[in-house]
Amino acid sequence: MILNGYNEALVESIKGWLREDVGSGDISTQATIAPGEQSTGIIHAKDEGIIAGMPIAGLVFEIVDPSLIFTPKVQDGDKVSKGTILAIVEGSTHSILTGERLALNLMQRLSGIATRTRTYVDALEGLPARLVDTRKTTPGHRMLEKYAVRTGGGHNHRFGLYDAVMIKDNHIKGAGGIAQAVSRARAQIPHTMTIEVETENLQQVEEALAAGADIIMLDNMPNELMREAVKRIKAAAPHVSVEASGNVNLQTIRSIAETGVDLISVGRLTYSFENLDISLDLNAKKER
Repeated sequence: MILNGYNEALVESIKGWLREDVGSGDISTQATIAPGEQSTGIIHAKDEGIIAGMPIAGLVFEIVDPSLIFTPKVQDGDKVSKGTILAIVEGSTHSILTGERLALNLMQRLSGIATRTRTYVDALEGLPARLVDTRKTTPGHRMLEKYAVRTGGGHNHRFGLYDAVMIKDNHIKGAGGIAQAVSRARAQIPHTMTIEVETENLQQVEEALAAGADIIMLDNMPNELMREAVKRIKAAAPHVSVEASGNVNLQTIRSIAETGVDLISVGRLTYSFENLDISLDLNAKKER
């Protein structure tokens, strides 16, 4: 995972993104700046928010040119104000400008997710419910976007289709019912893997309980119905986690948490956010 040693997939992704952007060469930089010029690039915030992706930006510049010196001035998870210097990158002007856009794009996107996540975490202050993300991520960027959620104070739901069973409405229809779906899943998965069942009403909640679900999702239920569902689940099986999903925004999340659910999943953490505005300015250039 990120920050515990860069994995090969991330490095290869960055190389691919650089190929997409640079192609046969950075023609603007090659045409206007002498090859020997050296510069200092100042990366700074143009918005207030939570920073995420600092090590990723450093990795971009390292892949572009290992001789570049990237010096962070803040850490991922820090809240910064407009004008805060985030990092300094020193070395070849050509290399700095070649890596600039990709490094900034990644930092802006990840910081936007972390900032959005923090606003939701703050809305839950004092309540035990845990904020979690979903699989509604940008293809190819899931690892980074889920990292940004954690940086903002949220938690990750399953990473993909392979690491937990989530029985949704179409699985229930295809299997012929909740009991059948859970039974078939239980017979095939390791004992360490959890089974979550999506429910839309109290009858389905009772069926999920009887089937032995580990997690019960309450999907798009009104708050009073969720409160009753939580009461029934905890009375019958205190160990079963209850997740709320659907119709969650900053105006509704606290009242949803007050129903007693353990988890609240929010897709908009990774699909509906604004990039944090971050810029790089060159100064102190000199000849090699």
